[in-house]
Amino acid sequence: MPPFFCSPVELPGFHRRSNSVELRETSHNTAISTRKYQDDINMSVDRIRAINKIEKLPPPVDDDEDKHGLGVSLQPYTSSQHGPRNQDRRGSTLLGDVIVEIDPVVEKRVRRKFDKTLVVLVFLAYMLAFLDRSNIGNAQNAGMGNDLGFDDEHYQWLLTIFYIPYILFEGFALMWKIMPPHIWATITVATWGLASTLQSAAPNWQSLMVCRWFLAMAEAGFAPGVPYLLSFFYRRRELGLRCGIFLSAAPLATTFAGALAYAITSTPSPPLPPWRLLFLIEGLPTLILAIILYFHLPSSPTTAPVLTPTELSVAKARLSLHTPQQGQTPTGWRSISPREILSTFESLQTLLPSLMYFSLNVSFSSLPVFLPSILSSMSLSPNTSTAQGLTAPPYFLSFLICILSTYLADKTQQRGLTIICLSLVGGAGYVLLATLPEHLVSVRYFSVFLAAGGVFPSIANVLPWTLNNQGSDTKRGVGIAVLNMVGQCGPLLGTRLFPEGDRPGYTKGMVVCAMFMFVNAGLAAGLRWHFARKNKRLEERERAQVVLRVGDGGRRENGEREGMVGFRYVL
Repeated sequence: MPPFFCSPVELPGFHRRSNSVELRETSHNTAISTRKYQDDINMSVDRIRAINKIEKLPPPVDDDEDKHGLGVSLQPYTSSQHGPRNQDRRGSTLLGDVIVEIDPVVEKRVRRKFDKTLVVLVFLAYMLAFLDRSNIGNAQNAGMGNDLGFDDEHYQWLLTIFYIPYILFEGFALMWKIMPPHIWATITVATWGLASTLQSAAPNWQSLMVCRWFLAMAEAGFAPGVPYLLSFFYRRRELGLRCGIFLSAAPLATTFAGALAYAITSTPSPPLPPWRLLFLIEGLPTLILAIILYFHLPSSPTTAPVLTPTELSVAKARLSLHTPQQGQTPTGWRSISPREILSTFESLQTLLPSLMYFSLNVSFSSLPVFLPSILSSMSLSPNTSTAQGLTAPPYFLSFLICILSTYLADKTQQRGLTIICLSLVGGAGYVLLATLPEHLVSVRYFSVFLAAGGVFPSIANVLPWTLNNQGSDTKRGVGIAVLNMVGQCGPLLGTRLFPEGDRPGYTKGMVVCAMFMFVNAGLAAGLRWHFARKNKRLEERERAQVVLRVGDGGRRENGEREGMVGFRYVL
């Protein structure tokens, strides 16, 4: 029996608002543009009809929390009672001939519980991942190369080897769909945590290369797929902020990574060489988090243990709006459609964001390269810890802008304009760094704020924009995988733009990074125009068929999936 709309025992939060016990046969003659959506309508209505064959629904759950909301109500649509189909129905969705209403109070509680569990856990995991991947530079400064006897060329290979498996294994993003997420998250986090920790025992350069390979392979299976996982728990207007919070862990980790590494490696009379102690201390928390993820990371909004029965019914209703075939988070090989995979590669909403992500990563990968050089040229303090502290403000600013920009883009549904503005700000920062004379140190330091405040938040908005505009869960998974496979090639170019001979200004590298930021703004403008054109066609088609259903305040937020009445691409 289907897990959504299947029995009153499973769905105590559903309450019938009609006095009739049986739902009359629906005509299903709504003129929808795609046959696939019509099949989804039939399936959902059949499930609702199954509920209405039950003569008596159970009473509401009697606990203090569930007294505040009824969860989900189902009501058969009649034109005499509810008016024409194109009438504004705030807070409800017209699905076929059935009106589905979700209690906003209960829905808010569901979102908050997901925020406190899912978002917090993946945020912590990504922050630890960023620390584990970037502490190689601090280890080198602490004497790793001297102890193991390798030169700068071998060290550069330790940096490069990370990106090779990270690109090759980007397809692991679909594993979030094939395997229960709490199990897959545990496997990936434990793997990179073990690889990071084992670096502390590396006897030579070759063993470090092996550890870096498995570190990157495991991180490729985790971080790129998390926004895809979040898309099952949050609706389109809620997704961007959660992706922004998740991705803001990177600049936040960079804010204190240098100071943390300095504190660890400066420990007086350490039991191990400082660089080995660094790998050990920063790797062990990741292993502990892997155990926590296994027991506390929810694999599906319909099975989250933190939800009450009424809240579970709301979570099922929310999920059914964009995965109606299952009514739950679809997993397993059978849930992947080869036809949808092929069609994803043909769409501009897959190809252009991938090029945008590539452009942003070229610029992003350069920040850790030139920032220490600028700070050292300031000569504000000979103290190393003070210099490390000066790296924190630009990254902390980008952390704040990541969260603020994704929140505003969710509210305004103008993610393309947000990316354009951020890209122009970041590009301006790189232009100033390329053109300003070396003695204007303070102005150049201000330019770093512009660059960091443009690059990180742009990435935080590109990922949810890709998810918002893919029509199904399979397309979302493939879209994220393609975006990362293409985008992660950017650092291969970016890390080669700043040779030692270009110190201290790195003019050539700055110009190239500025160019890619402006290219990203142009790609975002082109993709936004493409979506605006498709939205106009959808509106004209629906108006011609007289089935237009407009959501709250003229915003078509109830069209959760491609082909659904009222669906519009996020601009």
